[in-house]
Amino acid sequence: MNDQILDWLLEKDNPSVRYFALRDLLERAEDDRDAQAARRAIMRSAPAQKILAAQKPEGYWRKPGSGYAGKYQATTWQILFLAELGADGHNRQVRRGVEYVLEHSQARHGGFSFSSNLAPSGAVHCLNGNLVWALVALGYGGDARVAHAVDWLAGSITGDDFDAYYASTTSGPGFECAINMRQPCAWGAVKALRALANLPAALQTRIVKKAIAQTVEFLLSRDLAKADYPYTERVSGEWFKFGFPLSYTSDVLEALLALAEAGHARDPRLKNAIALVLSKRDADGRWALKHSLNGRMWVDIEKKGKPSKWITLRARRVLKAAGME
Repeated sequence: MNDQILDWLLEKDNPSVRYFALRDLLERAEDDRDAQAARRAIMRSAPAQKILAAQKPEGYWRKPGSGYAGKYQATTWQILFLAELGADGHNRQVRRGVEYVLEHSQARHGGFSFSSNLAPSGAVHCLNGNLVWALVALGYGGDARVAHAVDWLAGSITGDDFDAYYASTTSGPGFECAINMRQPCAWGAVKALRALANLPAALQTRIVKKAIAQTVEFLLSRDLAKADYPYTERVSGEWFKFGFPLSYTSDVLEALLALAEAGHARDPRLKNAIALVLSKRDADGRWALKHSLNGRMWVDIEKKGKPSKWITLRARRVLKAAGME
């Protein structure tokens, strides 16, 4: 890695990026002094502080309920954003928010629902992939409620959970989604793969491993550089605009990251996608933020169109996993 770029990522102005760069690029252990200091600093950083300042005493954000509506200031989104920032899952406010989600967002079949009445039909792969990933990242991988959600997520992908399918949303196995005209949704597949690939060993059941294998093959069934997964009118331009944080949408870089976390970064079918990532690097060796939720969250993250530590970190993680560092 270019030392100047590494030094930039390790600057203390963004302790979240510093922590992940230490952990994922320099392979520092969790008990490393610098990594621990960066992790503590995350909770004092402006993004974490502003999100937590908006939390209600009961644990929710914006309004009580399932926590999906109100993009991107409602409860489920804050749990995702806090996890992306590397927030401390032992923090009192973070735990209160997590417990609120687990008590108010989970449908009877285990999946997390976007419906205000927690209808099972409100469970979709993008939401469940995001929340399962976030809850595990925040230290809830051993919680029985998270295990229940994992069962739904894996079973809905493989077809082993016959209670998972509804005509209005998740309408069939293999990421078939009515919101995507009953075609397989690659955005949902990326979110699900990140969740399943990062599960603790105790949750890596036979069905989970089967779901991971099917998801990997689905994502690799198309050239990621084109992202021409089943669609009705056109390929979404969001695929090619690298962003952070992301919501229910995904992009080529996050798809590569998910495949890297699942151990497939060196698959030859990713050659064009990695070339696409390299083509977006500027002359200084950095990547810009092209997709942003700024103005819609409780706090803005970086500036759209400017060099991004978050996007550069993700790109470097992918290149490292692909053996190109």
